[in-house]
This record gives sequence, C-alpha cells and structure tokens, in this order.
Amino acid sequence: MPAVPAAERQAGLAGHNRISTQALTSTAKAAAAEFFRVPPAQIRVTWSDDQGMLAMSLALPVALPPLNRIAADPNLVSRAGGSVWDRAHEAKPLLRDRVTELTGSLVSRVDIRITGVHLEEGSRVR
Repeated sequence: MPAVPAAERQAGLAGHNRISTQALTSTAKAAAAEFFRVPPAQIRVTWSDDQGMLAMSLALPVALPPLNRIAADPNLVSRAGGSVWDRAHEAKPLLRDRVTELTGSLVSRVDIRITGVHLEEGSRVR
C-alpha cells in the first residue's frame, strides 16, 4: 500500500490548533535576542489585541560596544548596526515578519522600548 501524503491524511481532521501565549512569547524573545544580540532572559514581551491581530510590545536592552572603544573608533557605531534609534526602527518590520512567519499569527504592530545597554565585550561587530 503506498504512503498517503500528510496533507491528505489531515485534510479531514476536525479540531483546533492554538499557539499558547508562552509559545508566542518565547518565539518573539528568540527573534528579538537574535536581532539585538542580547540574552532572551533580558527581554520582556507583552501582547495586545489590534483589531483581531496581535500587537507586540518589547522591552529590552540594546547591545553596544564599550564607550571607550566607540571613542577610539567613531565608525564602530555604524559597524555595530547603527544608532540605538536606527536599530530599533529597522527591527520593527523584521521582527513583525519573523514572528508571523514562525508562528502563523498575524502581528500587526511592534512597539520597542529600550530599557538599557548590554555591553558587548568581544568584537562581534556586523
């Protein structure tokens, strides 16, 4: 007997699929941690309804090289991803799309509040 493709096996199955708030939050933290280069544990995520879609609010520190290295090399800020404002602005559509792609939930808006600085000691500059 030939194998039946998964899509055909599941086509007639009744039921619901739900993604928990914890799963959404973990996914958003992982995406934001990757973009901002900070530990996921330092990121807070809250959700609200936005006319049937999800509005995501993030509160997190931003990774920066030590200030003495920036003073010695003014181009370091641009090589590290730009100003804090520029990085937060760039992150919004990328994080919205990434979380939507990974979870299937429609994220309409991303609000970002920078809460502090996470100093990068190494030379992890883009």
